[in-house]
Amino acid sequence: MESDTLDLLDQQLVHALQLNARAPFSRIAEVLGVSDQTVARRFTRLRGERRLRVLGLTDPEALGETRWLVRVRCTPDASAAVAEALTRREDTTWVSLTSGGTEISCMTRSHPEADEHSLLLQRLPRTPSVVGVTAHCVIHTFFGGELSMVTKYGALDAGQVTALRLPRPGRPTGPVPVLDDADRRLLDVLAVDGRAGLAELAAATGWSQSTVRRRMDELTDRGVLYFDLDSDWRMFGIRTCTMLWLSVDPSRLAATGAALAEHHEVAYACATTGPTNLHAVVLTTDVRALYTYLTERIAALPGIGRMESAPIMRNIKGPGPLPTVPQAGRRR
Repeated sequence: MESDTLDLLDQQLVHALQLNARAPFSRIAEVLGVSDQTVARRFTRLRGERRLRVLGLTDPEALGETRWLVRVRCTPDASAAVAEALTRREDTTWVSLTSGGTEISCMTRSHPEADEHSLLLQRLPRTPSVVGVTAHCVIHTFFGGELSMVTKYGALDAGQVTALRLPRPGRPTGPVPVLDDADRRLLDVLAVDGRAGLAELAAATGWSQSTVRRRMDELTDRGVLYFDLDSDWRMFGIRTCTMLWLSVDPSRLAATGAALAEHHEVAYACATTGPTNLHAVVLTTDVRALYTYLTERIAALPGIGRMESAPIMRNIKGPGPLPTVPQAGRRR
Protein backbone atom coordinates (compact mmCIF):
# COMPACT_ATOMS: atom_id res chain seq x y z
CA MET A 1 0.00 0.00 0.00
CA GLU A 2 1.29 3.45 -0.90
CA SER A 3 2.32 5.55 2.10
CA ASP A 4 0.19 8.54 3.05
CA THR A 5 3.34 10.50 3.91
CA LEU A 6 4.60 12.80 1.16
CA ASP A 7 8.19 13.36 0.15
CA LEU A 8 10.08 16.55 0.96
CA LEU A 9 9.24 18.31 -2.30
CA ASP A 10 5.51 17.73 -1.83
CA GLN A 11 5.74 19.06 1.72
CA GLN A 12 7.69 22.10 0.51
CA LEU A 13 5.02 22.77 -2.10
CA VAL A 14 2.28 22.62 0.55
CA HIS A 15 4.28 25.00 2.76
CA ALA A 16 4.83 27.37 -0.18
CA LEU A 17 1.13 27.48 -0.99
CA GLN A 18 0.26 28.22 2.63
CA LEU A 19 2.60 31.21 2.51
CA ASN A 20 1.50 32.45 -0.92
CA ALA A 21 -1.53 30.56 -2.18
CA ARG A 22 -1.80 32.30 -5.55
CA ALA A 23 1.91 32.48 -6.33
CA PRO A 24 2.63 31.47 -9.95
CA PHE A 25 4.07 27.99 -10.30
CA SER A 26 7.11 29.61 -11.90
CA ARG A 27 7.79 31.58 -8.72
CA ILE A 28 7.36 28.55 -6.47
CA ALA A 29 9.57 26.49 -8.80
CA GLU A 30 12.30 29.11 -8.66
CA VAL A 31 12.32 29.11 -4.85
CA LEU A 32 12.22 25.31 -4.63
CA GLY A 33 14.88 24.85 -7.29
CA VAL A 34 12.81 22.69 -9.63
CA SER A 35 11.04 23.18 -12.96
CA ASP A 36 7.66 24.83 -13.46
CA GLN A 37 6.36 21.56 -14.87
CA THR A 38 7.39 19.67 -11.74
CA VAL A 39 5.49 22.07 -9.47
CA ALA A 40 2.40 22.00 -11.70
CA ARG A 41 2.48 18.20 -11.89
CA ARG A 42 2.87 17.81 -8.12
CA PHE A 43 0.04 20.24 -7.39
CA THR A 44 -2.27 18.58 -9.91
CA ARG A 45 -1.57 15.18 -8.36
CA LEU A 46 -2.19 16.36 -4.79
CA ARG A 47 -5.43 18.05 -5.79
CA GLY A 48 -6.53 15.09 -7.91
CA GLU A 49 -5.90 12.71 -5.01
CA ARG A 50 -8.02 15.02 -2.82
CA ARG A 51 -5.13 15.63 -0.45
CA LEU A 52 -5.03 19.38 -0.97
CA ARG A 53 -7.28 22.29 -1.85
CA VAL A 54 -6.47 26.00 -1.90
CA LEU A 55 -9.35 28.10 -0.55
CA GLY A 56 -10.02 31.83 -0.48
CA LEU A 57 -11.99 32.55 2.71
CA THR A 58 -13.40 35.55 4.56
CA ASP A 59 -12.51 36.60 8.10
CA PRO A 60 -15.67 36.96 10.23
CA GLU A 61 -14.18 39.64 12.47
CA ALA A 62 -13.23 41.83 9.50
CA LEU A 63 -16.88 41.66 8.39
CA GLY A 64 -18.23 42.48 11.84
CA GLU A 65 -19.48 38.94 12.44
CA THR A 66 -19.30 36.73 15.50
CA ARG A 67 -17.98 33.17 15.51
CA TRP A 68 -19.53 30.43 17.61
CA LEU A 69 -18.15 27.04 18.55
CA VAL A 70 -21.19 24.77 18.76
CA ARG A 71 -21.28 21.38 20.52
CA VAL A 72 -24.23 19.16 19.67
CA ARG A 73 -24.96 16.00 21.67
CA CYS A 74 -26.98 13.40 19.78
CA THR A 75 -28.40 9.96 20.20
CA PRO A 76 -25.74 7.52 18.90
CA ASP A 77 -27.84 6.32 15.99
CA ALA A 78 -28.44 9.84 14.67
CA SER A 79 -25.09 11.62 15.00
CA ALA A 80 -23.88 10.84 11.47
CA ALA A 81 -27.11 12.11 9.89
CA VAL A 82 -27.13 15.29 11.99
CA ALA A 83 -23.49 15.92 11.14
CA GLU A 84 -24.17 15.48 7.43
CA ALA A 85 -27.09 17.91 7.69
CA LEU A 86 -24.84 20.48 9.38
CA THR A 87 -22.26 20.01 6.66
CA ARG A 88 -24.76 21.03 3.99
CA ARG A 89 -25.45 24.36 5.69
CA GLU A 90 -23.72 27.42 4.26
CA ASP A 91 -23.12 28.90 7.73
CA THR A 92 -21.05 26.01 9.13
CA THR A 93 -17.38 25.06 8.97
CA TRP A 94 -15.23 22.49 10.76
CA VAL A 95 -17.97 19.90 11.29
CA SER A 96 -16.52 16.97 13.25
CA LEU A 97 -17.71 13.86 15.07
CA THR A 98 -16.15 13.54 18.55
CA SER A 99 -16.61 11.66 21.83
CA GLY A 100 -17.04 8.26 20.24
CA GLY A 101 -19.49 9.65 17.70
CA THR A 102 -22.08 10.94 20.17
CA GLU A 103 -21.11 14.62 19.90
CA ILE A 104 -20.74 16.94 16.94
CA SER A 105 -18.59 20.05 16.96
CA CYS A 106 -18.84 22.80 14.38
CA MET A 107 -18.11 26.46 13.82
CA THR A 108 -20.74 28.92 12.70
CA ARG A 109 -20.87 32.67 12.29
CA SER A 110 -23.55 35.31 12.64
CA HIS A 111 -23.92 39.05 12.27
CA PRO A 112 -24.91 40.95 15.42
CA GLU A 113 -27.60 42.85 13.51
CA ALA A 114 -29.38 39.65 12.49
CA ASP A 115 -32.73 39.14 14.21
CA GLU A 116 -32.01 35.49 14.97
CA HIS A 117 -29.53 32.73 14.39
CA SER A 118 -31.59 29.74 13.30
CA LEU A 119 -28.84 27.17 13.79
CA LEU A 120 -28.21 28.11 17.41
CA LEU A 121 -31.62 29.11 18.64
CA GLN A 122 -34.21 27.23 16.66
CA ARG A 123 -33.57 24.28 14.41
CA LEU A 124 -31.05 22.22 16.35
CA PRO A 125 -32.82 22.23 19.74
CA ARG A 126 -36.05 21.19 17.99
CA THR A 127 -34.47 18.18 16.29
CA PRO A 128 -35.67 15.04 18.17
CA SER A 129 -32.32 13.27 17.90
CA VAL A 130 -30.48 16.21 19.46
CA VAL A 131 -30.29 15.86 23.24
CA GLY A 132 -28.25 18.97 23.99
CA VAL A 133 -26.66 22.02 22.39
CA THR A 134 -24.07 24.41 23.81
CA ALA A 135 -22.67 27.44 21.99
CA HIS A 136 -19.43 29.14 22.96
CA CYS A 137 -18.70 32.58 21.52
CA VAL A 138 -15.14 32.90 20.20
CA ILE A 139 -13.81 36.10 21.75
CA HIS A 140 -10.16 35.90 20.73
CA THR A 141 -8.10 33.73 18.37
CA PHE A 142 -4.57 32.87 19.46
CA PHE A 143 -3.75 30.66 16.48
CA GLY A 144 -5.77 29.73 13.40
CA GLY A 145 -7.30 31.15 10.27
CA GLU A 146 -4.51 32.24 7.94
CA LEU A 147 -1.99 31.09 10.55
CA SER A 148 -1.54 27.44 9.67
CA MET A 149 0.15 24.53 11.35
CA VAL A 150 1.86 23.88 8.01
CA THR A 151 4.22 26.71 8.89
CA LYS A 152 5.20 24.95 12.13
CA TYR A 153 6.50 21.91 10.29
CA GLY A 154 9.24 23.91 8.57
CA ALA A 155 9.51 22.11 5.20
CA LEU A 156 11.04 25.32 3.79
CA ASP A 157 14.16 26.97 5.13
CA ALA A 158 14.22 30.57 6.38
CA GLY A 159 15.39 31.96 3.05
CA GLN A 160 12.64 30.20 1.13
CA VAL A 161 10.02 31.41 3.60
CA THR A 162 11.21 35.00 3.21
CA ALA A 163 11.13 34.71 -0.58
CA LEU A 164 7.54 33.46 -0.64
CA ARG A 165 5.77 34.97 2.36
CA LEU A 166 3.32 37.76 1.67
CA PRO A 167 3.02 40.65 4.16
CA ARG A 168 0.15 40.07 6.58
CA PRO A 169 -2.39 42.89 6.79
CA GLY A 170 -2.70 44.58 10.15
CA ARG A 171 -5.82 44.46 12.28
CA PRO A 172 -8.65 46.06 10.24
CA THR A 173 -9.51 49.64 11.15
CA GLY A 174 -12.33 51.89 10.05
CA PRO A 175 -15.84 50.89 8.98
CA VAL A 176 -16.67 47.30 8.11
CA PRO A 177 -16.38 46.80 4.32
CA VAL A 178 -19.67 46.53 2.45
CA LEU A 179 -19.79 43.63 0.01
CA ASP A 180 -22.01 43.84 -3.06
CA ASP A 181 -23.34 41.00 -5.20
CA ALA A 182 -20.27 40.97 -7.45
CA ASP A 183 -18.00 40.74 -4.39
CA ARG A 184 -19.98 37.77 -3.15
CA ARG A 185 -19.76 36.02 -6.51
CA LEU A 186 -16.00 36.60 -6.44
CA LEU A 187 -15.73 35.18 -2.94
CA ASP A 188 -17.96 32.21 -3.77
CA VAL A 189 -15.59 31.13 -6.55
CA LEU A 190 -12.49 31.63 -4.40
CA ALA A 191 -14.02 29.65 -1.52
CA VAL A 192 -14.11 26.61 -3.81
CA ASP A 193 -10.83 27.25 -5.66
CA GLY A 194 -8.46 29.83 -4.22
CA ARG A 195 -6.26 29.57 -7.32
CA ALA A 196 -9.08 30.27 -9.78
CA GLY A 197 -7.75 32.24 -12.74
CA LEU A 198 -8.49 35.89 -13.38
CA ALA A 199 -10.51 35.01 -16.47
CA GLU A 200 -12.81 32.74 -14.46
CA LEU A 201 -13.19 35.35 -11.71
CA ALA A 202 -13.90 38.07 -14.28
CA ALA A 203 -16.61 35.91 -15.87
CA ALA A 204 -18.21 35.32 -12.47
CA THR A 205 -18.24 38.98 -11.45
CA GLY A 206 -18.71 40.78 -14.77
CA TRP A 207 -15.60 42.84 -14.03
CA SER A 208 -12.44 43.21 -16.05
CA GLN A 209 -9.44 41.14 -14.99
CA SER A 210 -7.67 44.28 -13.77
CA THR A 211 -10.70 45.15 -11.61
CA VAL A 212 -10.73 41.61 -10.21
CA ARG A 213 -7.06 41.86 -9.30
CA ARG A 214 -7.52 45.27 -7.68
CA ARG A 215 -10.58 44.21 -5.68
CA MET A 216 -8.85 41.07 -4.42
CA ASP A 217 -5.93 43.22 -3.25
CA GLU A 218 -8.33 45.59 -1.50
CA LEU A 219 -10.18 42.80 0.31
CA THR A 220 -6.89 41.17 1.32
CA ASP A 221 -5.46 44.45 2.61
CA ARG A 222 -8.60 45.02 4.69
CA GLY A 223 -8.27 41.56 6.21
CA VAL A 224 -11.56 40.39 4.68
CA LEU A 225 -10.03 37.84 2.29
CA TYR A 226 -7.33 35.36 3.22
CA PHE A 227 -6.15 32.08 1.73
CA ASP A 228 -5.94 28.73 3.50
CA LEU A 229 -5.33 25.09 2.65
CA ASP A 230 -7.67 22.20 3.19
CA SER A 231 -5.07 19.46 3.47
CA ASP A 232 -4.71 15.87 4.58
CA TRP A 233 -2.53 15.92 7.67
CA ARG A 234 -1.62 12.26 7.28
CA MET A 235 0.99 13.40 4.78
CA PHE A 236 2.88 14.92 7.73
CA GLY A 237 2.60 11.73 9.79
CA ILE A 238 -0.40 12.95 11.84
CA ARG A 239 -2.84 10.27 12.96
CA THR A 240 -4.56 11.74 16.03
CA CYS A 241 -6.63 14.93 16.26
CA THR A 242 -8.02 15.94 19.66
CA MET A 243 -10.15 18.79 20.95
CA LEU A 244 -9.31 20.35 24.30
CA TRP A 245 -11.46 22.54 26.51
CA LEU A 246 -9.49 24.19 29.32
CA SER A 247 -10.47 26.30 32.31
CA VAL A 248 -7.84 28.97 32.92
CA ASP A 249 -7.59 31.66 35.57
CA PRO A 250 -8.78 34.86 33.80
CA SER A 251 -5.66 36.74 34.89
CA ARG A 252 -3.55 34.16 33.04
CA LEU A 253 -5.78 33.54 30.03
CA ALA A 254 -3.88 35.79 27.61
CA ALA A 255 -0.46 34.45 28.57
CA THR A 256 -1.60 30.82 28.59
CA GLY A 257 -3.33 31.16 25.22
CA ALA A 258 -0.25 32.80 23.69
CA ALA A 259 1.97 30.02 25.06
CA LEU A 260 -0.41 27.37 23.75
CA ALA A 261 -0.31 28.92 20.28
CA GLU A 262 3.45 28.36 20.13
CA HIS A 263 3.16 24.62 20.73
CA HIS A 264 4.14 22.56 17.71
CA GLU A 265 1.10 20.33 18.24
CA VAL A 266 -1.53 23.10 18.34
CA ALA A 267 -3.44 23.67 15.10
CA TYR A 268 -6.03 26.05 16.57
CA ALA A 269 -6.44 27.94 19.84
CA CYS A 270 -9.02 30.48 20.96
CA ALA A 271 -10.60 32.07 24.02
CA THR A 272 -14.33 31.44 24.42
CA THR A 273 -17.28 32.13 26.63
CA GLY A 274 -18.84 29.31 28.62
CA PRO A 275 -17.83 26.95 31.45
CA THR A 276 -14.35 26.63 29.90
CA ASN A 277 -12.55 29.63 28.48
CA LEU A 278 -9.73 28.21 26.33
CA HIS A 279 -10.25 25.84 23.41
CA ALA A 280 -7.61 24.11 21.30
CA VAL A 281 -7.25 21.50 18.58
CA VAL A 282 -4.16 19.33 18.94
CA LEU A 283 -2.54 17.12 16.28
CA THR A 284 -0.19 14.31 17.26
CA THR A 285 1.35 11.28 15.59
CA ASP A 286 -0.55 8.83 17.81
CA VAL A 287 -2.24 8.47 21.19
CA ARG A 288 1.08 7.94 22.98
CA ALA A 289 2.27 11.28 21.69
CA LEU A 290 -1.03 12.80 22.84
CA TYR A 291 -0.48 11.42 26.35
CA THR A 292 3.01 12.88 26.44
CA TYR A 293 1.74 16.23 25.23
CA LEU A 294 -1.03 16.42 27.83
CA THR A 295 1.09 15.29 30.78
CA GLU A 296 4.13 17.38 29.94
CA ARG A 297 3.37 20.46 27.85
CA ILE A 298 -0.23 21.12 28.89
CA ALA A 299 0.56 20.25 32.51
CA ALA A 300 3.33 22.86 32.52
CA LEU A 301 1.05 25.74 31.46
CA PRO A 302 0.15 28.12 34.30
CA GLY A 303 -3.35 28.73 35.59
CA ILE A 304 -5.15 25.65 34.20
CA GLY A 305 -7.86 24.44 36.59
CA ARG A 306 -9.39 21.57 34.66
CA MET A 307 -9.31 20.03 31.20
CA GLU A 308 -11.71 18.12 28.99
CA SER A 309 -10.45 16.25 25.93
CA ALA A 310 -12.25 14.50 23.07
CA PRO A 311 -10.63 12.76 20.09
CA ILE A 312 -12.05 13.67 16.71
CA MET A 313 -13.39 10.48 15.16
CA ARG A 314 -14.13 11.98 11.76
CA ASN A 315 -13.81 15.39 10.14
CA ILE A 316 -16.65 15.90 7.70
CA LYS A 317 -16.23 19.53 6.72
CA GLY A 318 -13.18 21.77 6.92
CA PRO A 319 -12.75 25.53 6.51
CA GLY A 320 -14.49 25.82 3.13
CA PRO A 321 -18.04 25.43 1.82
CA LEU A 322 -17.54 21.84 0.65
CA PRO A 323 -16.90 18.60 2.57
CA THR A 324 -13.29 18.24 3.61
CA VAL A 325 -10.70 16.00 1.99
CA PRO A 326 -11.09 12.46 3.42
CA GLN A 327 -8.94 11.82 6.48
CA ALA A 328 -8.98 10.87 10.15
CA GLY A 329 -7.67 14.06 11.74
CA ARG A 330 -7.66 17.62 10.57
CA ARG A 331 -6.59 21.01 11.79
CA ARG A 332 -8.98 23.87 12.29
